[in-house]
Amino acid sequence: MANRTVKDANSIHGTNPQYLVEKIIRTRIYESKYWKEECFGLTAELVVDKAMALKFVGGVYGGNIKPTPFLCLTLKMLQIQPEKDIIVEFIKNEDFKYVRLLGAMYMRLTGTSVDCYKYLEPLYNDYRKIKSQNRNGEFELQHVDEFIDELLHSERMCDIILPRLQKRQVLEEAELLDTRISALEEDLDEVETSDEEDEEEEKPERIQTPEPHRRSYRDNDRPRRSPSPRYRRSRSPRRPSPRRERHRSKSPRRHRSRSRERRHRSKSPGIIATPTCIALHQKSHMLVTDSHL
Repeated sequence: MANRTVKDANSIHGTNPQYLVEKIIRTRIYESKYWKEECFGLTAELVVDKAMALKFVGGVYGGNIKPTPFLCLTLKMLQIQPEKDIIVEFIKNEDFKYVRLLGAMYMRLTGTSVDCYKYLEPLYNDYRKIKSQNRNGEFELQHVDEFIDELLHSERMCDIILPRLQKRQVLEEAELLDTRISALEEDLDEVETSDEEDEEEEKPERIQTPEPHRRSYRDNDRPRRSPSPRYRRSRSPRRPSPRRERHRSKSPRRHRSRSRERRHRSKSPGIIATPTCIALHQKSHMLVTDSHL
């Protein structure tokens, strides 16, 4: 009689709530010492005291498949089927993390898809450490948000097959759920906006003046080295050949003589070539020749 579900319990997912736990594990729980001593005659109010005394989470462990207290209390809640308000208070409890995880486990087994996303997703912001016992009986370190993420995405948790959960995208398209905004995205947006404001405040208004003597970034990348001998020959001033020196030495003298002749001609008065002048010139020339003779 102690292992039967209460008479006025509602069926969950079309079956008896206790049948959500596999028969082999269920029989191991019924035979365990913790179930017989601590879970006998528990009510919804007394389950809270037992949940507050939990020290770790887990399923079954060891070669004899022994159930953990967390798994025994989960089956006991499926058996007595507490009200939804009590489960919500379990989930909202911030003082005892294992009470919160027990309520989340029961909500995942019995709640609808909308209720699971609605009440379990806020627990992603809980980063407290918890102890988890594996199948070998060893304890592992875990966090509350990791446990919640496995509840929402894995097929088996604490050696219990979880009911199928509808995808969140489908529920959003049906307008049953609002789009989820992660707390990390909000923090990142705030950090980016604050960084942009700080940069705008720190930037002074500078007028860029041209710097002709400044080397460009490409010139700065090139190593400074002495020019090659071929480059030196091409850049060195060429010595003039001897022929060019003679030509250059003569050219100023010619230029000077021509300039003197032009000056002498400009100073001498001009002679007008008339017939009388020509005749006088011929006579003087004949007299000079005669005198020589």
